[in-house]
Amino acid sequence: PVEVCVPYHRAKRGEVVLRTFDGQSWSTLPTELRKGSEEHSCHPGGRPARLACSSVNHFSWFMAVSRPVRDTCSVTPAGALLVSSSDPGIKLQFPPDSTAQTRAITLQVLQVSELEVQALCGDPQARVSPLLCLSQTPTLHFLQPVRVQIPLPPGVTGHTADSSLLHLLHGDPTAQTWTDITSQVSLYVTHLYAVFYITHFSWYWLWYTTQRCVSGVVRKVYQRLKQFKVQFLVLQRKMDPAQVLLQCLPANKIEGRVQSLSEQYDGPQPSDLCDLLEGEQFFAGFERGLDIVTDRPDCVEGRLCFVFYSSLKNVKEVYVCPTQRQKGPVRGQVSFYRGEIPSNLPEEVARKRKGPDSQWLATLPLRLPALNSENSFNMEELQYPPLNLGDPESGYLTEANLLSISLQIGQDWRVIGINLGMSYEELDRIQYKYRDNLGALVLDMLFHWAQGQRNAGSGSVSRLVAAMIESGRRDLAEEIEDIVSLGKRKYTESLKRVGLETESSSPREAQQ
Repeated sequence: PVEVCVPYHRAKRGEVVLRTFDGQSWSTLPTELRKGSEEHSCHPGGRPARLACSSVNHFSWFMAVSRPVRDTCSVTPAGALLVSSSDPGIKLQFPPDSTAQTRAITLQVLQVSELEVQALCGDPQARVSPLLCLSQTPTLHFLQPVRVQIPLPPGVTGHTADSSLLHLLHGDPTAQTWTDITSQVSLYVTHLYAVFYITHFSWYWLWYTTQRCVSGVVRKVYQRLKQFKVQFLVLQRKMDPAQVLLQCLPANKIEGRVQSLSEQYDGPQPSDLCDLLEGEQFFAGFERGLDIVTDRPDCVEGRLCFVFYSSLKNVKEVYVCPTQRQKGPVRGQVSFYRGEIPSNLPEEVARKRKGPDSQWLATLPLRLPALNSENSFNMEELQYPPLNLGDPESGYLTEANLLSISLQIGQDWRVIGINLGMSYEELDRIQYKYRDNLGALVLDMLFHWAQGQRNAGSGSVSRLVAAMIESGRRDLAEEIEDIVSLGKRKYTESLKRVGLETESSSPREAQQ
């Protein structure tokens, strides 16, 4: 046997096991948890990693999984008692003669946040017990009712509870539905616990709520507990723009991730918010002149395949290239699409996934610089190209001029950008890119506008002056006019110096 060890993060609640895949299904291996040696740190000089280890005699896929603790016992015809290790108030009591043959019983308990439930169902008075998942092998009905004890929801006691607001829900894991079975079971309440009797196993959940039709609300809450608001990242390595990082993370993890990558990677701000289910498949496609190497196992029909898990990084790095060996820069994009609709998706969610645009999630821009004579990327293009706004006769605004102007703009940058005709989306992207550097933010805003004026014809300088005046910065407008006047004078003096001044230049100067 060969020992396989996989590092994992400590779970606040639950157990960690090692799972393996045989090509068709996943199974759990006997797992030993231990702390690694100093050499087993995930980061140089960091703490030793926690390891999930198991002995195997063949190789396959291995994954360390955190899950609710599984409490098990064997029930014989003599009966048995099973107590949850995560919540001792949860007990299953099997009376004698409840089974004719020995059965393996498994109990899992999922603690659910009260605040999440209240926000999702819109009832500030809602309270819920832990969610019970009961299973057995073989799956046969019991010959005698099994007694189940479960704690009442937090803040609810047997003396103060309104029995009309107490609902026992039965969940069907295959159909993803919930049914109110309060009137169908023998349910009674003690001071701290609710007790009921059942003859078959499934999911059970106790609710205390003012909602009249509780089944639909529970189904919605359960679905949202598996659904996450996510955002997508598409970043290019600064030293090698052909190396692209793609990632999907829950929205609350995005900001920290972008900050950690900002030194080595550059790119647009994250995508808009999208909804993804735990375990749902999605694809990333490179479009509009961009391509990737497709001879890799996670590439399906030219698209990268992901499976979203909220606790994993969901990250891949690839090399991209132009679809044709053109020498100029390529302005392409990366689009994210949903995979096939999961088979266990509830009907009301699946109904929303129909239509021509149901598979599209988000699109982010991606640019590759031109190739030089050595067939490598021209890194100079990533910097600002030479800039001359205006024309020789009316005066130039150069990079140095815009730099001196940007140093004086400060907090007025957004108003000026709007008055220059830039969109809110463009300004938001620039703000996110340089959120910790106001000087670089203002300069990038000016250069972004200026580059768009290179083919816009004459009048760009006058538009900049007008925007400054409209933004209440007449001081900068006058400084720009002084720079332009100085440029006109230098141009005229240079013509005189070389003897190229003509009579026609005087009327033009008079008109100007």
